[in-house]
Amino acid sequence: MDIVELKNRPILTFVLRTGRMTDGQKRDYAVFSKRWCIPYQNEPIQFEHIFGNSQPVIMEIGFGMGLATAEIAEKNPGTNYLGVEVYKPGVGKLLGEIEKRNLSNIRIIEYDAIQVLQTMIDEKSLAGFHIFFPDPWQKKKHHKRRLLHRPNTDLFVSRLRDGGYIYAVTDWEHYAHDAYAELSATAGLTSKYEGFAPSQSWRPKTKFELKGLKKDHVIRELFFTRTNGL
Repeated sequence: MDIVELKNRPILTFVLRTGRMTDGQKRDYAVFSKRWCIPYQNEPIQFEHIFGNSQPVIMEIGFGMGLATAEIAEKNPGTNYLGVEVYKPGVGKLLGEIEKRNLSNIRIIEYDAIQVLQTMIDEKSLAGFHIFFPDPWQKKKHHKRRLLHRPNTDLFVSRLRDGGYIYAVTDWEHYAHDAYAELSATAGLTSKYEGFAPSQSWRPKTKFELKGLKKDHVIRELFFTRTNGL
């Protein structure tokens, strides 16, 4: 690979984990992925076509094992949820939850979320983003990989409809303040609250969050909305 190719490589905001899939996850992935997963494509998708309705669409970036995603979708049948995740065991787990709970308002894209947003999602088409416990990239030299950094946040805004929101949660104090500053400096976004947001009662706690609480990590929530008419 030459120098030009290295310079043009995208900065990834995730590490591709290769966790072992359980037999159940393998089965659910094999059986249900064609029904609920959308292959990556280099052109915009039409939400009304893939969901079969015109309900608002929320994109969740990095849903992990997908239990919170399934619970939120189950309690809000009038909203569609597009989960983007590269962790195959998590995709298999969520596929199983979709079937077990008889959900019809979730679709999954197994790919890099930034590239998905750039090529598959039309401008002003999303009602919101859920970003729960993204990789904090703790080392200073890796901060450029943080998902909630510009120009990523500019891309998020461009895909939000007027009044749409970005709801993010982290248990890393530095990342919380850094993300708040980046979102605040992003044109078209306004924090719904003064400072960090209060805990949103409708968001279920994840196993990852509970582990953080056991380590006495403080959970920080951020809630920003797109300014109308931008």
